[in-house]
Amino acid sequence: MADKSDEISTTPKVKDIETDTDGHSNSTVEASVGSPENAPADFDKAIDASGFGRFNLILFFVAIFATCANMFESTTMSYILPIAECDLHLTLTDKGVLNACAYAGMIISAIPWGYLSDTKGRRKVLVCGYLLTSICVFGSALSQNFIMLVTFKFLGGLMVNGPAAVLFTYLTELHGPKYRSNVLMVVGMVTSGCLLLLPVLAWAIFPRDWDFVLFESLAIHSWQIFLFVCALPSLISGFVLWTMPESPKFLMSQGRNAEALQMLQKIYHINTGKPKDTYPIKSLVLEVPSRDAQKNEAIYTIDDKSESKTEPVKRESRTVLESLRAGMQQMKPMFHKPLLGLALQIYTMQFAMFLGLNTIRLWLPQLFSSMADFEAEFDESAEMCTILEYSINKTAETLTNHENACAEPKVVSMDMYINNIIVSACGLVGYFFAGSIIRLVGTKRLLTYGLFISSILGLALYWSVNSLMTLCLASAFLTVAGVSFSSLLSAVVSLFPTQLRSIVVAITMMCGRLGALSGNLLFPVFIQIGCLPPFVMVAAVMIIAGVLSIFVPNPKKATFT
Repeated sequence: MADKSDEISTTPKVKDIETDTDGHSNSTVEASVGSPENAPADFDKAIDASGFGRFNLILFFVAIFATCANMFESTTMSYILPIAECDLHLTLTDKGVLNACAYAGMIISAIPWGYLSDTKGRRKVLVCGYLLTSICVFGSALSQNFIMLVTFKFLGGLMVNGPAAVLFTYLTELHGPKYRSNVLMVVGMVTSGCLLLLPVLAWAIFPRDWDFVLFESLAIHSWQIFLFVCALPSLISGFVLWTMPESPKFLMSQGRNAEALQMLQKIYHINTGKPKDTYPIKSLVLEVPSRDAQKNEAIYTIDDKSESKTEPVKRESRTVLESLRAGMQQMKPMFHKPLLGLALQIYTMQFAMFLGLNTIRLWLPQLFSSMADFEAEFDESAEMCTILEYSINKTAETLTNHENACAEPKVVSMDMYINNIIVSACGLVGYFFAGSIIRLVGTKRLLTYGLFISSILGLALYWSVNSLMTLCLASAFLTVAGVSFSSLLSAVVSLFPTQLRSIVVAITMMCGRLGALSGNLLFPVFIQIGCLPPFVMVAAVMIIAGVLSIFVPNPKKATFT
């Protein structure tokens, strides 16, 4: 706006109009000469003026349920595998497929969800995605066989990937610069809290004798009750987000400044309790030609910002084909320097990080269960390799001698639940201190150091000699790797422009899901080859991600935004 100051001063002074004829705030007008306090504000100034208070607490409450929905969809299978292997006749490969199938759905849906978020809006994707996810989780809870369960888990992954990726963008876009850098670390803490809740729920539900039949055909077991309960966060998230405002930053990037100002006034009113008309910002910088007159039209592109910002420009409605063509035009910067190289680098890092992180995370309950069974049977601790061999043999026995092996209901030792609770609690503590650490060393250093430390811890699991050592190493690995993941996501949000941010996050998450899918399919294969290969795989991918992180621009110094 400073570039136009001379031009404005030579024009006749116009009457300062703050409302349109329809009564809505006119957020696109230029400030009158001599009224710098009423000059159009950029987004950061506008969101700061809305304050920090009750609305942010409500947003945090929503984030808890939404994050739980995200984590439950990708993690619940790891807890039911030791319990359901008799009911579903699972092989070792089947267990890997169940851990991976949700990620397959996430991979397929990543780009469409990101595209919809950047064109239809963050809120619509969040609401529809979480409500559809809850339906899929309820379907998986009614599953009667392996094929049915795999199908619903795949569909659940298909649905949850959109809101899971958009949630990060939505949260950062509803916070000012002062709080934005810590938002993703708070989400990391919530993530660890959700992962802590899962073993607690399993502990409360699995030991219960809740086997019964519905409608004379649907056999229900305790692990299905567990899945029913895990559907509630996505259902609650969908309904609560229905009442939340659209991201003002998204609306501004679409030229819908009048709506953006209304959302900011609403946030200001909730935070301060003051009337909306006392919101100090009266107009917003017009980032693109106005679309306010056509707010129900899907905006698939960002128009030329060089056009005059002093008067709203009206656009004719476009056909679907024209909108799609314009959408591809919007994505063109992704295929040119400097964004292309940076994006490919981040996608590779995310693939490697998720391959290592989620392979260990999703197989850990099975490992702890096998450790508990081994110690109960032989009354002694064992090395990691012995535990893996024992787990392979027990799964094979369940298939070849099913009637004898499954004659009694599966009872999982209390140690399995306690160990998983401890691992998740360590992650929560790690995220609690991560906010302070990131302020001291910076996002980039935390990312790089965390990845190299993770690689050492992942390989060290091979030399674990008892359950206590496994617990300590696994806790440290998942905590450090999880903090590194949040650091990378924080960098992504800072390094890419608003109109590309959701789709970049979506593709980044897609690459991560592909890594998790690959890791969970490869882990049982490598286990059957030998004890060392799966841990070498985990360490190697974390080292690769660490090397690439050295070349990631410092988010504080980057100029891409």
